[in-house]
Amino acid sequence: MQPTATIGARARSGDRQAWKRARRKASVQAFLLALPLLVFLLATFIAPIASLLARSVQNPEVRGSMPQLTVTLRAWDGNGVPGEPAFAALAQGLRQSAEAGELGSIARRMNFYQPEFRSLLMKTARETRSQTPAAWKPALIEMDPRWGETGTWQLLKRAATSPTPDYLLNAIDAQVSPDGSVIPVPADSAIYRAAFVRTVQISGTVTLLCLLFGYPVAYLLATLPPKHGNRLMLFVIVPFWTSLLVRTTAWYVLLQPGGVINTALMRFGFIHHPVPLIFNRTGVLIGMTHILLPYMILAIYSVMKGVSPVYVRAAQSLGAHPVTAFTRVYIPQTLPGVGAGCFLVFVLALGYYITPALLGGAGDEMISQLIASQTNEQLNWGLAGALSSYLVIFTAVFYFVFNRLVGIDRLRFG
Repeated sequence: MQPTATIGARARSGDRQAWKRARRKASVQAFLLALPLLVFLLATFIAPIASLLARSVQNPEVRGSMPQLTVTLRAWDGNGVPGEPAFAALAQGLRQSAEAGELGSIARRMNFYQPEFRSLLMKTARETRSQTPAAWKPALIEMDPRWGETGTWQLLKRAATSPTPDYLLNAIDAQVSPDGSVIPVPADSAIYRAAFVRTVQISGTVTLLCLLFGYPVAYLLATLPPKHGNRLMLFVIVPFWTSLLVRTTAWYVLLQPGGVINTALMRFGFIHHPVPLIFNRTGVLIGMTHILLPYMILAIYSVMKGVSPVYVRAAQSLGAHPVTAFTRVYIPQTLPGVGAGCFLVFVLALGYYITPALLGGAGDEMISQLIASQTNEQLNWGLAGALSSYLVIFTAVFYFVFNRLVGIDRLRFG
């Protein structure tokens, strides 16, 4: 007969194996249940974002429409003017791209490097249709002397290179010169770095305002009797049921020079002329603070509900002043909610678009408005992808900063 200890060890080993099989089966079942949601998120959220970010380094226009010219320029060392094969490939590529309807996208891409390049390509494409010279190099230089300049061909060679850092550089107001060095863009064209700084400033100000207004409201909701607290909570939740565009439009009506606020202030004699409350930074801050305030209130409230009032009463019973007990005992216990609320509001404010577009002025453009302008008006998806990439990077950096300060990933709500 086998010893009792051996039998017990085998039984325990069998139990562990059965438990592992059960855990593995449960994990597979949970994964299969979540698989449709994961596929949906991948197809409708992650893949489009990844595609947009990938456009920030893609350069397909010249490379895809003029493959022969791309191969020729790849072998060119960038010094002087290329030989006859490059000119012949350019003429052939212009003809083919014009017939395929792709010349417009090439011209728009080249205009990104040099504003007058579009007219140069269009003019050359028109004149090459009716010509078949023995040598294209002197013919093209005679059409336009710019084809005899090294800088023109250096820009073409750069446009035929993919992947490229050009969009990423332009998104921080830098560019690549014809000789390949990185230089700043002209001062009158530098708008993106200022837009990033302005976006962070507006987001930080809105976060601070939401904290100042939201903390007392959350404290009131957390300390009131449940019956009254639940009724007041409706006023915090109801705005979520209203369209963001409707709420922003309401502020548009309230803040305009002849709106409700200015009319009331003048009627009661507080002011004699309308105060500029719209199409400036004031209107942006008011609208964004109103819309994002519920997020701050709910984040702080969820933590305050778990804070026992016993600690404050104990501090007061030991002789602490009510203000001291509140600031040194109660507030530290609510800091996780404050950190979560600040992070949530700040990240949401970074990507805001509708409210700054309707209530802000020319000097209040946030980075999201510039991204929308590049995609909808300029049709420059590469630059829009570069701006989006930096916005994603900034969001990740701020997440790690907030997480380092307050430990967001360790917060517990409710």
